[in-house]
Amino acid sequence: MPAPSRTELVVLPRPGTAAVDGDSSPIAGPLQSDFTTAFGSLLPAAQYITTPKGRFAYYDLPPSPTASETTLTPASVQRVLLIHGVQTPALGLHPLATDLRAAFPATHFVLFDLWGHGLSDTPRVQHVPELFLEQVDTLLDHLSWPSAHLVGYSLGSTIAAGYTATRTVRVESVVYVAPAGLFGVKDFSADQQVLLRGDAGEGEVDELATRDFVMSFLEGGELVVPADAAERIAKGEVVAEAVRDWEMKNHPGHAGSVVAIVRDGGVMDREETFRQASASGKAMLAVLGEKDDITSLEKVRNVGVEAVVVVNGAGHGVVRLQAGEVARAIGQFWTRS
Repeated sequence: MPAPSRTELVVLPRPGTAAVDGDSSPIAGPLQSDFTTAFGSLLPAAQYITTPKGRFAYYDLPPSPTASETTLTPASVQRVLLIHGVQTPALGLHPLATDLRAAFPATHFVLFDLWGHGLSDTPRVQHVPELFLEQVDTLLDHLSWPSAHLVGYSLGSTIAAGYTATRTVRVESVVYVAPAGLFGVKDFSADQQVLLRGDAGEGEVDELATRDFVMSFLEGGELVVPADAAERIAKGEVVAEAVRDWEMKNHPGHAGSVVAIVRDGGVMDREETFRQASASGKAMLAVLGEKDDITSLEKVRNVGVEAVVVVNGAGHGVVRLQAGEVARAIGQFWTRS
């Protein structure tokens, strides 16, 4: 079956169901050349891992060749995996990765595009949390990394928490930046809950309405690309709105993955997973934006995270807009852990 058009509504299977249209082939991600034409080459050339579910992209940032063996202290980190959030792919973590690499030049950093994001395919499978934990398994195995320090942003934090709770021996430490997962379906209106659950009783769920609601919720309204986006991109800035707009128009499986992730992938009601991660005994830190409307100091403390840094005046986009402050907090945490 040919890949869906850019405007076609993709509905992925829910837990307990098979592929909606009977087709199990993945929806191919866009070409790297198209992505770099739009956003430049801030990240190194993508490398790919092919699995039975599809192909996904990762970006290797090895230690600086000028870093000496004495650059790292025994308490420092050697291998770091950064996990992005829903919608904005690995490129969105470039500002944070850049600042961390400057402070830890002898550390090996790797980023990757979650399924349905960036250059990665969209598997026609249930987008449940285990799908993304398996993606991390596959990547660490491919890299021959027995373990790593995890840094997760938003949805990436719920993945990091799930990985810490279930693959504890493969985790050195974990950092949650603006973690998702600490709010629930109950926080939405009754009509919105119907869309999120995908259960309309006797009727059928309006999947187009669901997609529009999910995108509006994640964006905080209509997606608006700043008028000066092209100029800022040309200067090497990551303009997240432009990246998300590009994915919607150029990645035929992106919107389907996003809706499936919000419904089933661990964006909501993950408090118990975070508590299990806290019980693992691994060193952990949360970095929050003071004005973030999806998480708070109270919420992260309630799931057992004791070390918390709150960035004054920051919102959910703290990972990009205040990347330097986030990197400093992480660096201090790594140094003392």
